[in-house]
Amino acid sequence: MPETRTFTEQAPIRVFLVDDHEVVRRGLADLLGSEPDIRVVGDADTAAHALARGPALRPDVAVLDVRLPDGDGITVCRELRDRMPGLACLMLTSFDDEDALLDAIMAGASGYVLKQIKGSDLVSAVRTVASGQSMLDPATTARLMRSLRADPGGDPSLPPELAGLSPRERDILALIGDGLTNREIGKRLYLSEKTVKNHISRLLAKLGVQRRVQAAVLASHLGRPGFEGRSSR
Repeated sequence: MPETRTFTEQAPIRVFLVDDHEVVRRGLADLLGSEPDIRVVGDADTAAHALARGPALRPDVAVLDVRLPDGDGITVCRELRDRMPGLACLMLTSFDDEDALLDAIMAGASGYVLKQIKGSDLVSAVRTVASGQSMLDPATTARLMRSLRADPGGDPSLPPELAGLSPRERDILALIGDGLTNREIGKRLYLSEKTVKNHISRLLAKLGVQRRVQAAVLASHLGRPGFEGRSSR
């Protein structure tokens, strides 16, 4: 459970904005910057610019457009959180995209809001994620996970692919399911980030999937009898 953080006018929430539209960035900067306990410390219009500039600004919250001209905000979220584990990412999008929402959850995003959100609600969302709380609706998240688990074959039994994973790979898969970044998994299991990446590549190949989010859905099966590979907390 994230530690609750408090901010004041003397110690404001430091916000980093990432959106490819200048008008949107200016509007967000004006909206957020008018709040006494929020300070916009910088912005970026591409994924590359965000990754190059973000860490040096030491933001508390990054407001990220999901779709960027040279990539996507979800990848930026994951990579920035790898470098700054305390960063809260608030995803901003024009589309109600279930795949993007689930990918954002797996990337460690703290919130996901549509650009149609009211200004006052966006300010509240920034304060919420900055304090260490989540803006991800539990009901929506549960619905998405149920839909992804729905197997056309209708077999509710444990996927046999999981039996081929080593205990270490099961540990890592469980932590992917918890939404941890590679760096966080490495710290939890006392492994280097490179070793974690190698393990993930192998376990994805064994599971026959290409994306972390697909592996995370399978991770839900780890709680079943016979698969006590999950690392203790």
